[in-house]
Amino acid sequence: MAVVLHSSPLLWTRLAALIFSCVAFSVAVHGGRLFHGTGDWCIFCWAFSFAGTLLVFLVELFGLQTRAPVSWKNFPITFACYAALLCLSASIIFPLYFLKGSSGPSEIRDYRIVSTVFSCLATIAYITEVSISKARPGEVAGYMATAPGLLKVCETFVACIIFVFISEPVLYDRHDALKYCMSVYCICFILSAAIILLCIGECTGCLPFPFARFLSGYALLAVVLYLSATIIWPIFNFDPKNGGNKDRPYNCNTAQGLCSWDKCMVVSVLTAVNFILYLADLIYSTRLVFVSA
Repeated sequence: MAVVLHSSPLLWTRLAALIFSCVAFSVAVHGGRLFHGTGDWCIFCWAFSFAGTLLVFLVELFGLQTRAPVSWKNFPITFACYAALLCLSASIIFPLYFLKGSSGPSEIRDYRIVSTVFSCLATIAYITEVSISKARPGEVAGYMATAPGLLKVCETFVACIIFVFISEPVLYDRHDALKYCMSVYCICFILSAAIILLCIGECTGCLPFPFARFLSGYALLAVVLYLSATIIWPIFNFDPKNGGNKDRPYNCNTAQGLCSWDKCMVVSVLTAVNFILYLADLIYSTRLVFVSA
């Protein structure tokens, strides 16, 4: 089995991401003294990013792209985009929970600072990899290397973050309107994830309808659904006339992490973010249909 090693900016960027993510979770596990829940999530972000990058690195090192059971035009950039978002979330969450107001031994704090720094470096490395790998105008590339493909990754990731905040404690069971919002998040997440899997598995040609038209139709549906959720969620959480609370409770100032009111606010912001992402997706997908036509 021949080893194929071509020096390129993409190779060195992946190698940097591999080292940074490895250092981040290794230092945190060794001396960070993390508690379960949030700490486990951050470790998962770094370890998952490291393992996936190592897999991509080894496949390309040994020239096994053609033997891989996935589309190699779509898989590496999809994973790099997810890794960038995972490391970004860990870079934000980790210092909030483990550095803000930390009063433990200085040695433990030093370990946590090192993990945070390398998490930020890993985020930069993965963003750089995505920037290098994405399709350029006029270039023939996989769907996931285009703007709509990368937007699909961001949409599913934001939906996953919404699920985390909305489920502990459960924030959507007080009113049927909030349950509707939860159904919007689930439906759009499932369909976007299915599109990503179809592209990575090169199964888009098996659909009984044109893939490009399906993308634009789904993007329009998602925009309408998320627009309604962007309006409904804040109304039934922060409007006193609908059982909400517009003022932040006093106990939120003393709570570790985010209280329920803070989480509702985060969900409102993320819902608006995903609406904007789906709107951009609709614009790109519509252009894709007209260009194909």
